[in-house]
Amino acid sequence: MLVQYLLAFIVRVLVGARALWIGCKPSDAVRIYFANHTSHMDTIALWCALPSNLRAKTRPVAAADYWHGGFRGWLARHGFNALLIDRAPGNRDRDPLAPLAQALERGESLIIFPEGTRRAQALPGEFKSGIFYLARQAPAAELVPVYLDNLYRSMPKGTLLPVPLTCAVRFGAPLQRVTDETKEAFLARARQAVVDLA
Repeated sequence: MLVQYLLAFIVRVLVGARALWIGCKPSDAVRIYFANHTSHMDTIALWCALPSNLRAKTRPVAAADYWHGGFRGWLARHGFNALLIDRAPGNRDRDPLAPLAQALERGESLIIFPEGTRRAQALPGEFKSGIFYLARQAPAAELVPVYLDNLYRSMPKGTLLPVPLTCAVRFGAPLQRVTDETKEAFLARARQAVVDLA
């Protein structure tokens, strides 16, 4: 727990990670926070912007191949309790979303980045289909769009340390589910919910 408080303090000193609850309030409800992805600081900044009681039950979803071993692995496990996902192609019989759905069933909230990779741009790229299928598997979870402002300038791709800048984390209104909505329509609407917070 001390590690988590220390991590939150360091991130707030470096980049601010100021939470702006625009469309919702902090809540114990099971949530899927989905955000634009611009730097390695995104995961930690969004997680640190949550109140401490919500951080304890919110797990950032991260790639196991990046956050394995060494200091990064220790930070993922002990710092922000990441849910590490194996994204290597291979076992077609394995549902890659199963660990996420199980975490939601246990009452844990998740932080995901539907673009799938970082983009050094202010607005998110097209969303991949994972969020659509996860939303279908967990109909009770609230889908909360989040826009991470300025992090693409604070820690651009290829840098090791963040440039101290004031960054904001904007939380929008939960995305309403639409009966029989197509995957394409859902992904466009989810992306637009993040863009609208920019």
